[in-house]
Order: sequence, then structure tokens, then C-alpha cells
Amino acid sequence: MLTHLIYALHVLFAVIWVGGMAFAILALRPALAGLEPPQRIALMGRVHKRFFLIVWHAMPIMLLSGYWLLFGYFGGFRGVGWHVHVMHMTGLLMAAIYLAVFFGPWKAMRAALAVQDMKGAAAANDRIRSLVTVNLVLGLLTVGVAAWGRLG
Repeated sequence: MLTHLIYALHVLFAVIWVGGMAFAILALRPALAGLEPPQRIALMGRVHKRFFLIVWHAMPIMLLSGYWLLFGYFGGFRGVGWHVHVMHMTGLLMAAIYLAVFFGPWKAMRAALAVQDMKGAAAANDRIRSLVTVNLVLGLLTVGVAAWGRLG
């Protein structure tokens, strides 16, 4: 029963994280093109603030639940298929990229917005978008590997 709950948490937070990135890159960003740059950057600052707070909770829950499943249910790396090894690698890489975004361009964007430096905020937002796009690709790859490995 506990294993099912932990697995459900792992999957739910993966959906929240990867789905949020997909929404931001594929729907929100293109929809904001109609706004003036200062409005767009201010809105993205508010969006990032909320989303990064969500990921700040989702990412550790995913990692901890994954390790609980890996060691508590499967008995370690020896007891899992190739797909779990790939998920482990991509999950750690995604977490590292998230931390790089949070402590790098997101910190710079917050500082720029605080002093109304829209050019600086826009440059930081572009770096955020680039790294989130990389994380989205990794997240989609991870989901695909998880689905393939589960049945393959």
C-alpha cells in the first residue's frame, strides 16, 4: 500500500513538473507574444515565481520517492531495468538544471525586475527559457523511457 502511494506521488509530481514546462514553452510563451515587452516580462516574472516554487517542492519529492522505490521496493540498482537507470540519470540532470536556473538566471531576473531593469530581466528570461526547454526535452525523454521500460 505504501509503495503504491509513493509511486503515485512520484508520477504525479513528474506530471506537474514536465506538464508545467510543456505548458510554459508550448502554450504560454507563444500566447504572450501579443503583449508589450514590459508587460510580458512582468507577467513571466510572476509566472516563474509560482512555477519555481511548485518545482522547488516537486523535484525533491520526485527524487526522494524515486530513491525510496529504488532501494525500498526494488532492492537497489541491481534489481531494476535499464529504464530506471536512464530515469535516474535524466532526473538528476533535470534537478541540476533546475537548480542552475533557480540560482542563476531566475535570481538575475528577480534582481532586474526589482530595479525595473527590463532589458536585464528579458535577458535572464531568455536564459530561463533556453534551460527550461532543455529540461522539457529531458523530461519528455524520461517519460518516454519510463513508459517504454515499464512495458518493454
